[in-house]
Amino acid sequence: MGSVESLGNKLKTAREERGLNYDQISQDTNISSRYLLALEREDFSAFPGEPYLIGFLKNYSEYLGINPSETLSLYNSIKLREQPVPVEQLLHNPSPVPKIIGMAAVSLVILAVVVGVIFFIYRFPKRTQSAPVAARPAAEYVLNTDFMERRFYPGDSIIVTEGSSSYKLVFSSLTDAITITTPRGPVMLDLGQEVTIDLGNSGFAGLRIIATDFAKNDTVSGAQLRFEQEVPSQVTVAAAPEIPVETISTGRDSNPSIFTSPNAFPFTLQAVFQGYCLFRYEILFERDRQGRSEQYYQRSEEINIQAQNGIRLGISNAQAVKLQVIGSGRTIPLEVGGAGEVVAADLRWVRDEENRFRLVLLRLE
Repeated sequence: MGSVESLGNKLKTAREERGLNYDQISQDTNISSRYLLALEREDFSAFPGEPYLIGFLKNYSEYLGINPSETLSLYNSIKLREQPVPVEQLLHNPSPVPKIIGMAAVSLVILAVVVGVIFFIYRFPKRTQSAPVAARPAAEYVLNTDFMERRFYPGDSIIVTEGSSSYKLVFSSLTDAITITTPRGPVMLDLGQEVTIDLGNSGFAGLRIIATDFAKNDTVSGAQLRFEQEVPSQVTVAAAPEIPVETISTGRDSNPSIFTSPNAFPFTLQAVFQGYCLFRYEILFERDRQGRSEQYYQRSEEINIQAQNGIRLGISNAQAVKLQVIGSGRTIPLEVGGAGEVVAADLRWVRDEENRFRLVLLRLE
């Protein structure tokens, strides 16, 4: 018998010798029973991708007491047998002379192209640089309602009136944070941060500024700022109770809030691995932190992912990792799926109909 049958037989024989059934193994390894059966039947099409197949095969082999390198070697043999052999190799070994001649001809062509490019560069003078694009003129806005939210650029300003006095605030710079020059001195804001200012030094901080969206050092795109003006009241009002935070569930028809806040704030996703798992994440909406990370993790390994706006997740086995979201002094457990379930989801801030920010888990189809 060929190696095509030996992988499945090896797994099945080891399982039957130990008197184990699929339900018991699935409970112990967090691998779905249908994937266990697919491995023994060598039905590799049942898996969403080869990385998941390899991860499940290693876990199953270790559980049965089989050296994972043996089963991986058998799997690789099957894959090699499925690849067709080129016809010319079946007929004869072609002479190397035509290949050598062809390589020499290609080298001569490449050399000629390089010489031609060098000649062109030095033969013709460089073009003069085009005239720089005219700078965007600074804009000035007036806060004539209770609030204003729009995109500001360095140099833009806003006029705020309190009582009979008017005050000018200038968006001075955008680096790692936003700097706004005010009559009370400069203030700095990070993403999702807010500050209140007493412009008239009256003892009442009547102006709130919130940085709702910007990318660090990106002066071209500017920053989305929200200005809210409060009128002092003669009546003392009790502070509103804190909105309770819900614990996320696995329901697909709703997106319960992990955190609810008037403003988005940075958070940390902590992942502690309970078994072998392929874990992928990507930071969302942060131009200075582009790219993704993808790797296999073993039992007891841990990572902490910090984000301003959101994280895109890909998990090969939802029950192989324990997740917690940390932010604003609180730690909330995050449940994303069942045993053996492959998960693709976004953990990010959204704004609801009441203009409040909610950190939610959004499933990706």
